[in-house]
Amino acid sequence: MNNQDNLTRPLVLCLGGHDPSGGAGILADAEAVAAAGAFAITVITALTEQNTCGLRQLHSQPPAQIAAHWRTLLADRAPAVLKIGLIGSAAIADTISELCAELPTLPVILDPVLATGAGQTVADAALLQQLRERLIPRCLLITPNVPEAQLLTGAQLPDDCAEHLLALGARWVLITGTHDDTAQVTNRLYGADGTRQDWNWPRLPGEYHGSGCTLTSAIAGRLAMGMPLLDAIAAAQNFTWHSLQRAFRTGRCQLTPNRSSLELPQ
Repeated sequence: MNNQDNLTRPLVLCLGGHDPSGGAGILADAEAVAAAGAFAITVITALTEQNTCGLRQLHSQPPAQIAAHWRTLLADRAPAVLKIGLIGSAAIADTISELCAELPTLPVILDPVLATGAGQTVADAALLQQLRERLIPRCLLITPNVPEAQLLTGAQLPDDCAEHLLALGARWVLITGTHDDTAQVTNRLYGADGTRQDWNWPRLPGEYHGSGCTLTSAIAGRLAMGMPLLDAIAAAQNFTWHSLQRAFRTGRCQLTPNRSSLELPQ
C-alpha cells in the first residue's frame, strides 16, 4: 500500500438539511460519520431556522442546485454510501431519485425525516408519495421511528408497518422505538429475506436533538468502512445510545448528542 492509499478515507454522501444549532442535520451527519472512521461529503437540501427548542422556518433549496452540487462532488470521487435525511419537498425527492438512478449500485440509507424532534411536520402529502413510490424502493435500509413508519404506511403496529415498507421495495427496515411510552427503547429490524432482530436499550431521561440523524449516519459510516450491515446497525445503536447518555446542553431545550469519537465506544 502506498502513501496515497494510506491517506484515503471512504466517503459517505450525506443529503439533508442544515441545522444551525448543530444538534441534527448535516452537522450531526458529519460528526457521526467521522466517528466511524469515514468522511462525509454533503449536499444541503434545505436551510432551516431552528434551535434546540424547535423549527421556525424551512427553506428548501432549488432542485437544480442540489443536482449540480451532487454532480460536482461525484465528478471528483464516488462515495461508498449515500445517506438521505431531511428532503424538504416532493420536487427535491424527485430529483434525488433521478440522481440515484445514475448510480444503481450505490447503497442508499434513508432516515425519513417527517417531523422535527419537537414534533413539527416537515413533509406534506406529495413528499410522502414520492418517498413511497420513488425513494424507498431504492433503499438498502430505511430507519423510521414508529410515528414515521405509521405515517408512511397507514398501519399502526411496527410489524405491519415493516411489512408495508418492505413491500415498497426497501431491503431492510429498522423501526426505532424512541417515541414509545416504555421503560426501554426497542428497535426492531426487519429484512426482506424474513430476518427479524430486536434490540432493547434503557430509556434515557430528557429529550435529545438529532438522535435519528446520529443513528442513521453512524450506520452509513460503518457500512462505508466495510462493516457488514447487521454489525453496522448493532454497533451504531451502541454508539448512539452512549452519545445520548453523554449529551450536553447547548441551548434551553433539547440536549445535543455528544458524538465525539474520542469519548464514545465504537
